[in-house]
Amino acid sequence: MSGDEPMRVADIMTVDVHSVDGLATVAEAMTVMRRHSISSLVVSRRNADDEFGLLDVSDIASQVVAAGQAPERVHVYEIMAKPVLTLPSDMLARYATRLLVRLDLSQAVVVDHDRNLLGMATLRDLVLADGR
Repeated sequence: MSGDEPMRVADIMTVDVHSVDGLATVAEAMTVMRRHSISSLVVSRRNADDEFGLLDVSDIASQVVAAGQAPERVHVYEIMAKPVLTLPSDMLARYATRLLVRLDLSQAVVVDHDRNLLGMATLRDLVLADGR
């Protein structure tokens, strides 16, 4: 990419994103997280009118572990964040950074024009990719 072309979210996003169904148990989600050494999962949309969700280890820690709940008895939909911020893949990276900062978020789901999941953009990756 030339230095004159602005970076877009698609240039920076992580494409190896793992997802889970909202009806899965937290124990099942934790298994996926351990297997892939990741700390968050995108929760799939149920239909075209639904929104994506996000399950993070901090959700599990605060709402399941610290609350004394059994991960096998709690479903992902009970503790996930939903809706989550989605960014269009063609958005300029600098605007995505500003948006995440203003909303005090560390990550967002990246989608195409039909709202299909393409990846995940993190504030860390957006900031470190800035070539200035």
